[in-house]
Amino acid sequence: MDHWLTLEVFDAEVPASAWRRAHGDALTEAAVTHGAVRWDWHEHRWGVVLELEFDDDERRDAFRSLPAVLAALDAVPDPAHGLLVYPGRGGGAGSPVPRGPRPHPSADAAARPVPREPQHARLAAPFPP
Repeated sequence: MDHWLTLEVFDAEVPASAWRRAHGDALTEAAVTHGAVRWDWHEHRWGVVLELEFDDDERRDAFRSLPAVLAALDAVPDPAHGLLVYPGRGGGAGSPVPRGPRPHPSADAAARPVPREPQHARLAAPFPP
């Protein structure tokens, strides 16, 4: 069974990529020295994602509570609204694969057909009495 931890950091006045440059090596080193067997960094247009895999939940949880990790998470560009930390990989449901990009609307997409009014025979107005 996989024991992943995902950190999503969103851009704010300072881009999340700058946060990664400042804290990425320390986070990766802490992960490796505390039992991470795999890690992946992903850069998106909205921020960065670090996915870490551990052998068991105890190592994952111990990594999460390290002072170096807590300091890096306290330093995200928007500490109030710019950080998600959750067990699992790439989605809140613990999906085994990372979340993929959303499909972009195509400029040449066909318009939805407009429903036509039914062609019924119309009755003439009644004669006046």
